[in-house]
Amino acid sequence: MKQITLLGLAFMAALSFQSCTSSETTETEEAESAMLEDGTVNLDLAASSVEWKGVMLGVKEHTGNVTITEGSVDITGGAVSGGKFVVDLTSIVPTDTTYDENSTKEKLVGHLSSPDFFNVEEFPTATFEITGSTGTTVTGNLTVRGITNEETVEDVAIVTVGDVTNITGNLTFDRKKYDVSFDVPVKEMVLSNDVQLSINLVAAQ
Repeated sequence: MKQITLLGLAFMAALSFQSCTSSETTETEEAESAMLEDGTVNLDLAASSVEWKGVMLGVKEHTGNVTITEGSVDITGGAVSGGKFVVDLTSIVPTDTTYDENSTKEKLVGHLSSPDFFNVEEFPTATFEITGSTGTTVTGNLTVRGITNEETVEDVAIVTVGDVTNITGNLTFDRKKYDVSFDVPVKEMVLSNDVQLSINLVAAQ
């Protein structure tokens, strides 16, 4: 009886392994079939977003998002090969909670919009034009305040779930290269030069 039980368990384990392997193969095949075809993909502007983070070293950090107003991405061999998107800098919305009666969200937006930072009255948009990619890194030209520099987007991933395809990545740039040169007038408080962006581009259906 003990031998039969052991054989039965082995048989059930084999069936379970075969079932898992079959399931994993199916999921892989579905992922492969969902790979974007070569060509230009327009963005779903309402679903796409750019989240930003700025850090006051040792004190606090601010986060928020801005709206993408136009854009498309070129796909070659399942990878990002070109494209461009435009960000509306007049749409800055803070998402952190480090505010009080004296330091409000409205004051932060006003300061970020001023000539101290992004001077949105004169430069209402920023753009990123993709020039190529290698592995999970995308290169391109970032333009802020009319100044253009080459930057890289790291950890780029193209993920399709159902009918929705997200192209995500992270870009960190030195604000002073774009004349966003404001410094806190207090020795003990240092505003980081790095602005961190989390990019989520959603392919339009």
